[in-house]
Amino acid sequence: MASLEDLARIIGELPEVTEGERYGHPTWSVRGKSIAWLRPFSKADLKRFGDQTPPAPPILAVNTADLHEKKGVLAAGIDGVFTISHFNNYPAVLIELSVIDPGDLRDLVVDAWVAAAPAELVEAFEG
Repeated sequence: MASLEDLARIIGELPEVTEGERYGHPTWSVRGKSIAWLRPFSKADLKRFGDQTPPAPPILAVNTADLHEKKGVLAAGIDGVFTISHFNNYPAVLIELSVIDPGDLRDLVVDAWVAAAPAELVEAFEG
């Protein structure tokens, strides 16, 4: 089970990540490119779950490099990773923090950072 503290630690390890706000919720970006944000469900989202119990907050949205990567992440069957219809054709996955393993969370956040960060930052980070 991951927590907001795990997320803060992971984000803190990544160069040049800044925290801002998107629709009143925390968001993180690198050089102006979004990598992740807290994404509560809207009333419409909750309605679409119908009789199914929605994943428990906090929910984190994490960008993927593209739709192909998103499909791969979802196909991997990582506990706590899912999508909703609102994210159809959008390169991001949703994460139920109380379910995902902290190592898997780190992998997804770092992958989002790598996809958004300039090459020189990525090289320095990975080097």
